[in-house]
Amino acid sequence: IYSIKNNKLDEIHEAPFKLEREIQELFEANLAEVMGLKFVRSEFSIKNKRIDTLAYDEQAKAFIIIEYKRDKNVSVVDQGFTYLGLMLENKADFVLEHQVQLNSNLKITDVDWTQTRVVFVSPSFTDNQVQATNFKDIAIELWEIRRYTNGTVSITPIKKSKSRLE
Repeated sequence: IYSIKNNKLDEIHEAPFKLEREIQELFEANLAEVMGLKFVRSEFSIKNKRIDTLAYDEQAKAFIIIEYKRDKNVSVVDQGFTYLGLMLENKADFVLEHQVQLNSNLKITDVDWTQTRVVFVSPSFTDNQVQATNFKDIAIELWEIRRYTNGTVSITPIKKSKSRLE
């Protein structure tokens, strides 16, 4: 990647995130702009698990769990399914958290639980992770984030391939 200065190309280098927390703070501050989601809570703990970010998709009427990884991590798919199961087994806790944090009167029946999903945000993912989340109806999404020395950030959802099993 280059910037143009006086018709000359100036190379821009990646400035890796040192901590997952840096990615989390950037995402949480910009959830509406980046993903169209409403921020509910950071560091939501339930049943000995800690969810990095709990968000709500008002259009889909669904909860979204967002987890951040500083670099490639081998456990995103199993962690994603664990968190989906945790949410579906504890619906009332998630609705209560929405009510408390957003001063809402959301009810369990207002949520479309079939639209809930887990999003992983990381500078990179393994080929196996991309392939494992490539099925049409899997409720796990991968988003790549990269920061550069000129203050630019790229955030790219990894698209599911149309050629995978449906």
